[in-house]
Amino acid sequence: MLQQAMIQGRLEAGCDEAGRGCLAGPVFAAAVILPPDLDIASSELQRLNDSKQLSERVRYELRPVIEREALAWAVGIVDNKEIDEINILRASILAMHRALDQLSTRPEYILVDGNRFYPYKDPASSKPVPHETVVKGDGKMMSIAAASILAKTYRDDFMQKIHKEYPQYHWDGNKGYPAPEHREAIRRFGPTPYHRMTFRLLPPEQLEFEFPE
Repeated sequence: MLQQAMIQGRLEAGCDEAGRGCLAGPVFAAAVILPPDLDIASSELQRLNDSKQLSERVRYELRPVIEREALAWAVGIVDNKEIDEINILRASILAMHRALDQLSTRPEYILVDGNRFYPYKDPASSKPVPHETVVKGDGKMMSIAAASILAKTYRDDFMQKIHKEYPQYHWDGNKGYPAPEHREAIRRFGPTPYHRMTFRLLPPEQLEFEFPE
């Protein structure tokens, strides 16, 4: 079972991102504050886990539970154009900052999945909020796991939407990741306005597409 909080009673915001390794689409991040007094034993949130370890069905079942049970939650987005301008690491952290900016309750502490984060200042007070990075935190802390599920499902929704514009890239299935059918479509049809042009879209020997006007 995942740990409910690093320090019991403290307002901790868990943060995670989705889509960092994709060739197309934005990176999404979520921030979630769970109530310190939440009775996990009687809550559906006891099913929380790293979103990658859950089926798509379970992720979507848990999303409304997280949104209902959380003290506060929000999703931040950085699109592919911004990713190309500032790089994916900065974009992932910026998406987390944008999610934190939108929280209706201010956290006392921030828990971040992974090992990199830039200091975050409370927008109201301009004071830095203490943070801690947790490697594989989405499989250790409930708030980070909740954030991973929100980030993943909201990004998947976005990729399903733009799949209708460019069905030949199969984003309904690969969600923009470098799957063989995605790369084959890039080779045949070239990149779309949603592709990250600073990423290696194709292996060097296949770089024979034309850029769209």
